[in-house]
Formats: sequence, structure tokens, C-alpha cells
Amino acid sequence: MAEILTANQLKQAKRLIRALCANYDSGRCLILDGACPQYISYTLLCNYFREAVLPEDKNLTMAIYGEPVVRRCVVCGAPLQGKSNRAKYCLKCAIFMRRKRQAGYEQIRRENQAPK
Repeated sequence: MAEILTANQLKQAKRLIRALCANYDSGRCLILDGACPQYISYTLLCNYFREAVLPEDKNLTMAIYGEPVVRRCVVCGAPLQGKSNRAKYCLKCAIFMRRKRQAGYEQIRRENQAPK
């Protein structure tokens, strides 16, 4: 079901499209090679806008969908319970990624300290 935008929501969506949409160029959609359908429509038509651009404005997303945006772990896709907006990983993956990053740092340190 297509969500209908109010005039104020469309104005906010246009602002997001101009600022953040990678496929938007001066009123034209680079993918469709024509007018941007999301820019001129009161319904949510563009999948790229829904998935990549709209989540950047949580207030607008809440106003349109009426439900909170669930952030997901980058590695496994599990919902995040992070208390900060910087969280990228769930607790299990955070431990794994930290160990992996530390191992990379140690490898570089050992290479730099090795006698030449």
C-alpha cells in the first residue's frame, strides 16, 4: 500500500531528495533518465528513497509510517538495542569486530617493528 504524503511531508521529502539522493540531479532521476517520480508525487514510489534516503530523517519516517525505525547490525542484521546513534553492531558482533580490528592493528605493529 502506498503511503500518501501531506503537503508539509512532501516539502520535507523534496528537501531530503535534493540533499541526500544519489540518483537525483537537478530534477531528474539518473536511473530512470527522466523526471524524478518521488519529487513530484504525493505517494512513496521510489524504492531507493524509501530504503536509503527517508531513514535519514527519523521524524519524517515516523510521520509517514507511524512506527519507529529499527536499526540493524551491519554484520548479521539483528535489531540493535544500542543506546547511542553510533552503534553499528549487535553485542555479539561488536566483540567479534573488535577482536578482528585489534588483530589487524597488531599485525601492522609487528610488521613495523620487525628488523629489516
